[in-house]
Amino acid sequence: MNLRPAPLTGIRVLDLTRVLAGPWCTQNLADLGAEVIKIERPGAGDDTRGWGPPYIKDEAGNDTTEAAYYASANRNKQSVALDIATERGAELVRQLAKDSDILVENFKVGGLRKYGLDYDSLKEINPALIYCSITGFGQTGPYASRPGYDFMIQGIGGLMSITGERDDLPGGGPQKAGVAVADLMTGMYSTVGILAALHERTRSGLGQYIDMALLDCQVAMLANQNLNYMTSGVAPKRAGNAHQNLVPYQVFACADGHLIVAVGNDSQFKAYCQVIGRPGLSDDIRFKTNSNRVINREVLVPMLVDAMRTQERNYWLDALEKVGVPAGPINTIDQVYQDPQVQAREMMLDLPHAAAGHAPVGASPLRLSGSPVAYRHAAPLLGEHTEVVLRERLGLSEAEIRQLIGS
Repeated sequence: MNLRPAPLTGIRVLDLTRVLAGPWCTQNLADLGAEVIKIERPGAGDDTRGWGPPYIKDEAGNDTTEAAYYASANRNKQSVALDIATERGAELVRQLAKDSDILVENFKVGGLRKYGLDYDSLKEINPALIYCSITGFGQTGPYASRPGYDFMIQGIGGLMSITGERDDLPGGGPQKAGVAVADLMTGMYSTVGILAALHERTRSGLGQYIDMALLDCQVAMLANQNLNYMTSGVAPKRAGNAHQNLVPYQVFACADGHLIVAVGNDSQFKAYCQVIGRPGLSDDIRFKTNSNRVINREVLVPMLVDAMRTQERNYWLDALEKVGVPAGPINTIDQVYQDPQVQAREMMLDLPHAAAGHAPVGASPLRLSGSPVAYRHAAPLLGEHTEVVLRERLGLSEAEIRQLIGS
């Protein structure tokens, strides 16, 4: 098969982001082939460089200074250490922006204006620039000036009100998600917005400004729960591992552990009842349809709980798979990477790394047949590409580079 270059080959991205939402977005663009230059503070860099342990290990098994958190969101990028608070540093970033296609930043609202790196300033020198700002609350509204972090956004945006065990059961109460889903979803929505603007630019020839907010994305991603509220006027509550709209769709204890059963329609419920030895339940008017099962959840679920305790997990998994009822184990992350399906999909890779020799990365889930994701290297060291970018992109002399970086 003759593979074509990665989809965004030839696209230049200037990355002024740190932590997770912005870097997740720009890593997507880098994976798709874009040249991404990440501007970092000299001597410190992205905040997440210090968010360890754990750290990337070298070939001898010793810790490097590169935090795993930072490495998770910055592969395929070039790191340039420049101080934008200095006149010279800001000017060099403006020069990079002049021939970039995309700029992504997550400074506080208005924070880049004093450096001449805001959209209004840069569109004067590059009208085709697509400029994406990522903040906690967006560029408008009464909260616009507030800092926004994923944890608090999960709370403000309603996710924690529907996550966790029911309040009337042991362990009930507010619970955040196990990863920073508001950050990650904002990074994904930002990627979508940027790609849409890039496509529109082929018609207009013009860039545009993209205003992304963690809170907006968190509210939007409530999806069916939003509509549950909007159509009923009743705010959904925490349901633990159950589902507000489907029954049975939850975790069950079995003889030697736990598993998930996810019945999505009435025919699956009928098959499920056959497997667990309770065929009459699927003919009972109270449980025959999903709507009735939701209404009569408190009657049905205890009967299912009793049935599921009678056999071991693997017995149920094998039996349910044979009849097409969705079911699965609850894996720890080490078990995830031992799963044959995950291994077959090559979801963990090793990439070259300047300090460690090579480093593990979680693969992109994007699978393009003709122009696949381009894996070039793991997350860069702080300032690893400063000299080459200043020399090759901006034409600085060796003397100018030495003067700038103080060596």
